[in-house]
Amino acid sequence: MASVALLSNPHSTGNRALLPQVREYCAAHPDIFHYEVEDVDQIGEAIRTIAMVSPRVVVINGGDGTVQAALTELYSGGYFGGSPPPVAVLPNGKTNLIALDLGAVGDPIKALKRVVELVESDQLEDHVIERQLISLDSGGEARPVLGMFLGGAYLADVMLYCRNRIYPLGLPNGLSHFLAAVLGLFAIIFGIGGGRLPPKPEPMTVSLIRQGVLKGKFSLLIVTTLEKLLLSIRTSDGGGTNGHMKLLATDSNVGAVFRMLSATWRGTLGQNQLDGVHFQQGDEIRIEGERSNVILDGEIFQATNGMPIILTSTQPVPFLRLAA
Repeated sequence: MASVALLSNPHSTGNRALLPQVREYCAAHPDIFHYEVEDVDQIGEAIRTIAMVSPRVVVINGGDGTVQAALTELYSGGYFGGSPPPVAVLPNGKTNLIALDLGAVGDPIKALKRVVELVESDQLEDHVIERQLISLDSGGEARPVLGMFLGGAYLADVMLYCRNRIYPLGLPNGLSHFLAAVLGLFAIIFGIGGGRLPPKPEPMTVSLIRQGVLKGKFSLLIVTTLEKLLLSIRTSDGGGTNGHMKLLATDSNVGAVFRMLSATWRGTLGQNQLDGVHFQQGDEIRIEGERSNVILDGEIFQATNGMPIILTSTQPVPFLRLAA
């Protein structure tokens, strides 16, 4: 029996330099069960093996795709008899949104040490929090995929543009995200796209069961169960309490974008109705369009007419918050 199970993906970008330190730390702490995978397809077997050592906490050390695959296996695989232990996420991905929401920032080794410290103390239960997951069903025979942050519409196009065009430049993550955001905003302001810029927004339909339908071109579409959305955006409960998933959509025009950014700057986003800015909460959301990309924790899905993406929220699951 291990106190902590650590799942690492050596091929995640952050692990190329970090993994030797992780291995060294684990070698000095025999109560850590360290399992490394060579590919995300091996994560199901990894979680099955981890369940056999009955850890008190499962720690995920990898990029967004590793986190998403691990959450799917933990809560859909049935390896823990329906009651998986709390999950901690090391800040080791490109965006780190889930790690940030759970209070894991900065040095991943320090975050791992914090996990061990909590497990060895009598404070572990005080740091366990609950979050709902987003269950994404894209049709077909594949089982739903679980995650916590979905970006869609023009936001997904900008994220893909950042991944395919800016990351290869070797810039720091923060600078890459800032540059992609500036270029995306530039394209919206001047109504251009394609070539060296992100593509133009495409029409899409977003339906919230019981709340209504949004149709049009959106510069921003976020669905999440995290407390923080993107770029440290926080929302109030102004959208109501009709479900666990928060949806933020901004029309694809300059005025709506700047109204959203202004409300974000003031910390009032979600408190008042803003023209072109939509904030809702729900337990089932449908997304469809002729070519509507969405990204759930790093994995790309595409909604089409006649084959919508359906999002539902799961029951609360335990996570480990590392912040004091």
